[in-house]
Amino acid sequence: MRALVKTTAGPGLELIDVPEPEAGPGEVKIRVLRAGLCGTDLHIESWDDWAASMLKPPLTVGHEFYGEIVALGEGVATGDGKYDLRVGMRVSAEGHVICGRCRNCRAGRQHMCVQTSNLGVNRDGAFADYVVVPATNVWEQPDDIDPDLGAVFDPLGNAVHTALSFPMSGDDVLITGAGPIGVMATAIARHIGARYIVVTDVSDYRLGLATAAGADRVVNVSRERVRPVQAELGMAEGFDVGLEMSGSPSALAEMIENATHGAKVALLGLPKEPFAIDWGPVITRMITIKGIYGREMYDTWYRMTFMLQTSEELRERIRSVITHRFPAEQWADAFAAARTGEVGKVIMDWS
Repeated sequence: MRALVKTTAGPGLELIDVPEPEAGPGEVKIRVLRAGLCGTDLHIESWDDWAASMLKPPLTVGHEFYGEIVALGEGVATGDGKYDLRVGMRVSAEGHVICGRCRNCRAGRQHMCVQTSNLGVNRDGAFADYVVVPATNVWEQPDDIDPDLGAVFDPLGNAVHTALSFPMSGDDVLITGAGPIGVMATAIARHIGARYIVVTDVSDYRLGLATAAGADRVVNVSRERVRPVQAELGMAEGFDVGLEMSGSPSALAEMIENATHGAKVALLGLPKEPFAIDWGPVITRMITIKGIYGREMYDTWYRMTFMLQTSEELRERIRSVITHRFPAEQWADAFAAARTGEVGKVIMDWS
C-alpha cells in the first residue's frame, strides 16, 4: 500500500510502498479516505528538535483522518449492538492511544494518561491507504458528517475542548490565534451563544476565515491593539473568557491585559520556548488559567458530534476552515501550501 513515511532521522518524507498492516487483537483496520495536515506533521517533515526527540524512523506519519472499517481484529465486538463495530462503518479515530493502567486512566481521565502513545508520532499513522488503531479509539461517524468534516475531528476536538472549558453563553470572548483550531473555536463560541467574539492574528487571510466563522471583530495585532475594540463594542470591563491558541507570549500578555476581574483563560497554543508573564494582574484580578491538551476522551467527541448534527450552520462554518485539498500523490504540494500560512485546513484525499 501507499504510505507517507519518515524513512530516516532527517528532513523530508517519502511516499513509498509498504506492507498493509493487519488488525491484531482488539484492533481495527481502516481504509483511509481523507486525512488532515497538522502543524505536528510539519514539525516531523522538517525534523526539528521536537520531532527528533519523539520519533523513531521508519514511521508512517499522520493522525487526522476519516475512513471505512475493512477488518476487525480478534476480540472486537461486532454485530447489531448499539456499540458494536462493523465492516463498512465510516469512522474517525482518537489519535491518543492510552495505557489503561496509570492512575488517570483508571480514574476515568484518559486524556491525562501519563503514558500516551500518539498516532503518527509514536506508532504508524494515517497518511496511508490503511491504518490500524485500537477498537476503543474508533469513533463512528453519522451520515451528517461527510469525509472532509470527519477528517478534521481531531483539531475540532481541540477547539471544542478549549471552548467548552468555561461557560461563555452571553459572555465576551477573546481568541488569540486564527489558525484552523482558533477559527473552529470561533465557530463553537458563536454556536453556544457568546455575546461578542474578538479574534486576533497577524494574518489578514486567517482573520478573514475567523470572520466567516462568526467573529464580531478581528484584530491584526501587527497594526492595531485590542484595547480600543472594547470601547468600540461597548464593553465596560474587559473580556470574560480568553482562548489562547497561538503560543505567542505577546498574545497571552495582551489577553491578560484585556481580561476582566474573574476572567477565565484556556491555553491551547504551545509556545516555542519558556517566557515570563506579569503575574500581578493574574493574582489581583483573580484570573483563572487552565492548560488544554487534546480532547477529553470521549466527552469531547460526543459534544462535537451532537453539535454538528443539530446545526447545518455550524457544519458549514467548520467546513469553511478547509481551504485546500490535494490528492495524496501531491503531498509535497499540500505541505508547501500549509507552510505558507495563507491557508486554513489542508486535506489530502487518499480515496
